[in-house]
Amino acid sequence: MTSQMVGGLGVPISIALAPVLATEVSGTDELSGMASTAAVAGTALLALPLAALMTRRGRRPGLVLAYLIGAAGACLVVLAAVVKNFPLLMLGMACFGAASCANLQARFAAADLAAPDHRARAISTVVWATTIGAVLGPNLSAPASRSFAGTSIPGTAGPFLWAAGIFLLTAGLIAVALRPDPLLTARALDPAGEDAHQGRSLRAGFQAVAASPRARLALVTIAVSHTTMVSIMVMTPVDLGHHGAGLELIGLVISGHIAGMFAFSPVMGWLADRIGRLSVIGVAAGLLSAAALLAGTAGPRHGQTAAGLFLLGLGWSAGLVSGSALLTDSVPQAARAAVQGLSDLTSNACAGLGGAAAGLIVAQAGYGWLNAIGAMLVLPMASLALFTARRRPVAEDAAEDGRAAVGD
Repeated sequence: MTSQMVGGLGVPISIALAPVLATEVSGTDELSGMASTAAVAGTALLALPLAALMTRRGRRPGLVLAYLIGAAGACLVVLAAVVKNFPLLMLGMACFGAASCANLQARFAAADLAAPDHRARAISTVVWATTIGAVLGPNLSAPASRSFAGTSIPGTAGPFLWAAGIFLLTAGLIAVALRPDPLLTARALDPAGEDAHQGRSLRAGFQAVAASPRARLALVTIAVSHTTMVSIMVMTPVDLGHHGAGLELIGLVISGHIAGMFAFSPVMGWLADRIGRLSVIGVAAGLLSAAALLAGTAGPRHGQTAAGLFLLGLGWSAGLVSGSALLTDSVPQAARAAVQGLSDLTSNACAGLGGAAAGLIVAQAGYGWLNAIGAMLVLPMASLALFTARRRPVAEDAAEDGRAAVGD
């Protein structure tokens, strides 16, 4: 939780200024969105290599390396800003995305040693800890920019140096305090023991997902929830601006959205443990659909847009927590790290494509159609959850949970 509070501070403190920095370095507004896109791409591309490292060596070296790469990326961004080199900026932002990858993978570290009936709550507690950074980070951007006044470092690049220091601090915290390693400890307690060693590979992770309908549902749930949330969220400030909303109101709407994403995640974890993963996936589908309906039909009614964005955050939280718990439940211990890396690769790649497509959809068809398409994305997730629930009797699920409890 502490590493999430500290590490989660580094991304939002600087990412809000990434589009401005990209414009300054490139000299054109047309490339302003490329910085954020590079960060998302880096998060997705680094997910599998980091998962491979954790599969072999445990959570601690993987998380530490991710934050070190993020710190190096932040320094490259500052260097690119000083020398006005756009390709170097893109490389730095891609490496910067490793810190986001670490933030995401930390939720699985919380699940490694959790009992099956508390696994979703363990995940949701770590997700909740990210709220601290998500709320405080943007508010520190201004003082971080001013701290380098009078130097050769542009004000828009200053927060990235702060982020580099934050990531180094987080890496040190994990290296020193994350002991014993939760993934290695969970494996040591696994009755399969060394016989499971052959399953500790990325290939085994793909095979584990292919063999489990519940794992496939979990993967789809996380990817759809993240893609729907990102696609609608990134274009909401634009739509609000078109309907006369000022920066303060836009900030309040986005703050409410972030609160929905993180602040209520413990509730989603409790529900996933109490009423079941599949039931909360159904809740996620309902919340995401309701959010798209409210936001997509709001027009100049800013309060309705705010309500829609809040529900969008809640739906994302429900999907992420229940999907992550179901994914961990559904695959063998030896393959979990690889499967979890595959999940983050899939969800971030889909969200990156969704975010890029969202601007085109709004430009050609409008914000309402973007929300309609977002709601349609939820349909396959809901249908697959219903099919999976009918396919497997409740008693069989309970028996599997019991076996998992013995294994853990």
